[in-house]
Amino acid sequence: MDEKTKRQIELHSAGATVRHKSSFEELEHYSNEIKLKPDFIKKWCVPFYMFQINNTNEFIEKLEPIKADLNTEVVKNLLGDFNWRTRIVGAYFSTIMELKEVENIIGIHLLKSQVCYAGTGYCLTLASFNTKNGIEYLKKYLDYYLTQKHLYFDQRDAMSALKWTDQLNGTNEMEKYLELYKDWSSDKYAQDLGSSFEGFKSQMESLNKIKTTAYN
Repeated sequence: MDEKTKRQIELHSAGATVRHKSSFEELEHYSNEIKLKPDFIKKWCVPFYMFQINNTNEFIEKLEPIKADLNTEVVKNLLGDFNWRTRIVGAYFSTIMELKEVENIIGIHLLKSQVCYAGTGYCLTLASFNTKNGIEYLKKYLDYYLTQKHLYFDQRDAMSALKWTDQLNGTNEMEKYLELYKDWSSDKYAQDLGSSFEGFKSQMESLNKIKTTAYN
């Protein structure tokens, strides 16, 4: 196997399944200087990335014996790895720990959309933080990706995240994107935003339960 083919397989496994150039290409994103060690991934990623946070009891059970070791450095290492599995766990931990200092890391990751699946975690975290800065990241994401009809990434999660913050803040930012969303969606990819929000809400409630149980 030549090096080019090997690299393509590695990128696909990491979640870079759709290569695209965007207006966010030049944004500098957070990236680890060294590759994560297998023992680190085994401890901090493997037990958590497939739970999708709805299996809250199992998540809590796995977190309990190591939560004293969980800190900002661990989270940044997860977010700085080029893999959807580590990044989504980093987003989950950011939400659980209310680690707002990584908001820009997560916001830029969302805008660049380098790997699949992780965007759901980013949207959950930004909605949980509910800051003006985080909401702007969600809006910038929708401003661009709702105009890209060939890209079906995390538009529904971003819409749900805005609805979540709208309900907290008494605003109507999500409604401003309904026409764009309607134009972007198609028969193949359209999904009722109501059911999308219910799924998003369920995940957020799971994260809040983990946060309350693990840190209170």
